[in-house]
Amino acid sequence: MLLYASVAEEYLDFARHAAADSPCFADWATQVAGDRDVLAWLDALPTLKRQPNLVFAAARWHGVPAPGPYDALRAALLDDDGTLRATVLARSTQTNEVGRLATTVPLLAQVAATTDRPLALVEVGASAGLTLYPDRVAYRWSGSVGGSLHPAPGGGWPPPPVLACATSGPVPLPRRPVEVAWRGGLDLHPLDVCDDDAVAWLEQLVWPEDEARRERLRAAVAVARHDPPVLVRGDLLDDLPALVETAARHGEVVVVHSAVLAYVRPEERPDFVATARELVTRGACHWISNEGPQVLPEVTATGPAVPADLATFVLGLDGCAVAWTHPHGRSLHWL
Repeated sequence: MLLYASVAEEYLDFARHAAADSPCFADWATQVAGDRDVLAWLDALPTLKRQPNLVFAAARWHGVPAPGPYDALRAALLDDDGTLRATVLARSTQTNEVGRLATTVPLLAQVAATTDRPLALVEVGASAGLTLYPDRVAYRWSGSVGGSLHPAPGGGWPPPPVLACATSGPVPLPRRPVEVAWRGGLDLHPLDVCDDDAVAWLEQLVWPEDEARRERLRAAVAVARHDPPVLVRGDLLDDLPALVETAARHGEVVVVHSAVLAYVRPEERPDFVATARELVTRGACHWISNEGPQVLPEVTATGPAVPADLATFVLGLDGCAVAWTHPHGRSLHWL
């Protein structure tokens, strides 16, 4: 995660970013930042478990209504008998936001155009693997470049999630679905898409006002259950090369990650970057990154300076910045 001087600072930063999408969470986070008793409760958690979205999801898991008043959240935390804390410690923010595919699929199509092999996808931090299906999603782009794309018919697939994305700049929209021969993922705690409890937790992580995201999630779950991906329990710092080698037997390998490296210790991120670059240099894979500007400064620095007040991810291909993206895939600005 990004390092903050205090828990209050972390929650105020979250409130700023959540304001446009979740008035409830923005209000909760703002009030947490000024509540000494709740801050003390949070301070007793391990650093990586103090994340607002994780704590709020755990509270909702145990019955706190959202949208709803801050007082209910406060009471749930301060009156906790250890049950809610146990949920925070046991769970993680594996949001698996399928909407991000609307911003990454142009790069997948670019890679596909350079080879006569189908793609073999490897997602780092795959959670349940819901974003391993770029070919089974319907896209609607509008803005500087507009268009739509639908999955190829046949195969008995369920109805696709429909993703809307606003574009700016010369976005190279794909003309046809990418061909995917293999879907694999790496995660410390992979989720089984066929496990109803795991899927219910994923739904809890969706911000309370965002019914469209919930609908996309449910559609993506149905798609993944039709043909589950290969998910491997492992560490991205140690186990990525072996999974890339496995994927290479099936097609042109593309390693993808989005909103993952923020949860890797800052001092360990350069090791991952070095591994990814080494794999790219020897032709073992392409590398698509989609992370916050401060998370991968090596990639961010290859593009224009990101405005300080812009809540965005930086999309990169093989270590070079190519676009700015909305964290949930709602917009794509090509550089």
